[in-house]
Amino acid sequence: MKLSPLQIARYQYQPKLPGMLRNGIAKICVKNGGATESVADQDKIKALFPNTYGKNEITFQKGANTSEAKKQVVGVILSGGQAPGGHNVICGLYDALKATNKDNVLYGFKGGPSGLLEDSYVIFDDEYINAYRNTGGFDIIGSGRTKLETEEQFAVVAEVCKKHGITAIVIIGGDDSNTNAAVLAEYFAAHNTGVQVIGCPKTIDGDLKNEDIECSFGFDTATKTYSEIVGNIQRDANSAKKYWHFVKVMGRSASHVALETALQTQPNLCLIGEEVAAKKMSLAAIADYIADSVAARAAKGWNFGVAIIPEGIVEFVPEFSVLIAEINELLAGSKADAFNALPTWADKYAFIEKGLTKESMAVFAILPQSIQQQLFLERDPHGNVQVSLIESEKLFSEMVKANLAERKKAGTYNGKFSPLHHFLGYEGRCAFPSNFDADYCYSLGYNAFMLISYGYTGYLSKVSNLSKPAEEWVAGGMPITKMMNMERRHGHDKPVIRKALVELDGAPFKFFEANRETWAVETCYLYPGAIQYFGPSEVCDTTTKTLALEKA
Repeated sequence: MKLSPLQIARYQYQPKLPGMLRNGIAKICVKNGGATESVADQDKIKALFPNTYGKNEITFQKGANTSEAKKQVVGVILSGGQAPGGHNVICGLYDALKATNKDNVLYGFKGGPSGLLEDSYVIFDDEYINAYRNTGGFDIIGSGRTKLETEEQFAVVAEVCKKHGITAIVIIGGDDSNTNAAVLAEYFAAHNTGVQVIGCPKTIDGDLKNEDIECSFGFDTATKTYSEIVGNIQRDANSAKKYWHFVKVMGRSASHVALETALQTQPNLCLIGEEVAAKKMSLAAIADYIADSVAARAAKGWNFGVAIIPEGIVEFVPEFSVLIAEINELLAGSKADAFNALPTWADKYAFIEKGLTKESMAVFAILPQSIQQQLFLERDPHGNVQVSLIESEKLFSEMVKANLAERKKAGTYNGKFSPLHHFLGYEGRCAFPSNFDADYCYSLGYNAFMLISYGYTGYLSKVSNLSKPAEEWVAGGMPITKMMNMERRHGHDKPVIRKALVELDGAPFKFFEANRETWAVETCYLYPGAIQYFGPSEVCDTTTKTLALEKA
């Protein structure tokens, strides 16, 4: 395989570790913190996790290593969507494992959790690992979205572990994957299998965070990648001066990606779903808000601009959420077959009109036909609307166009509005990781093995103080149950890791809020350019604006 010059150079990059992990494994000891409890529903979570609940948080520090000396056979999986830096988690895990004992073994289970169930694996060696250092993607072993959540599945995994003599499993994933890790750890502990389970916090969406997890890996690289593209679009907009660009970015359940991209680039507009929900903004109100900026800039002779739209924005609009819920009910079970059998859109529209409430039908009727039809595309595995398939960037540009037409009739607007549309999603998930993510991920993997060597299970690998240079990062672990609460999922109460939404009283949003009125009217664009890997630390090793503002 022919390699690019950048790939060759990145193979040679040596990720930076937190200071206490640089001492050598023989000189790392544990400092115990206080006992923990879940963020909510403490009695219910404790009852579900009697063997792994309430454990202490721990940090690693310089001192004599008192862990039990034994051969470790570890399995690792990548779970869920890709995120830059996943390869380095595995590399850090492998290096720590081999530095402790050359006879230690690392199994990589292929295709995500299904690899564990199907006993599909590769045994890593130096040659295999070295081909993936500091690179993007999850192609080292692939990923998958199979959930480990049933007793039958756990029993299969236990047998696979027993067959290979596996002592620990590391699950690299997001909130759902780490919820599954906690449940698997509890099962293993209850059945005395002797197999530990450690999680690592991954998601480009940025919603796996709390007072302990300052950011999930991949968020830094993905948002810098999106910001480069948005900056390029802004430069083009400011050059041509004739298009309004509506840019949808990833982030269904939270708007962290949109907010970070806006902080990096200073577009004219950025919608924040959490604010839309808090203010109970209607679709019409959002369209009016965007049209205000278009009109104000047109009055200055600027018929161009850039608006950032979070992928899941429509779910934050109260009237739209109700509409989606009614559509899900309308097409439940066999009713979906009856709907799909109708020959024309007119027939289907009549079916919809009969099934929706008057209020929801009023919302449905104002949508462009293309958006109406997207609401009835293929359902997700649970029979629900796939909100990610809705082209919200086109929805809002169409609604703004109609709003401006009304203003033109009233004589309050006399500009030109030519929209263009973009969706930035997969472009950011497998980029070469930034130096920050390369370092952070390597540290998470290295640290995961330290947790294993000291016998912890049901813990998340935790590296904090991330706004400081890597030398000052703090490595340790926290029980996954600390992040959990009970939520209603598919008709049942289930323990899950609580998603972190954008905090409207947090420093990142407050900075955005303080500046957005100026950005909406003026041209204040920033052009971040490509991720830099070589050069001054202030250029190459900086973290996100979000983290810098939160830790200022």
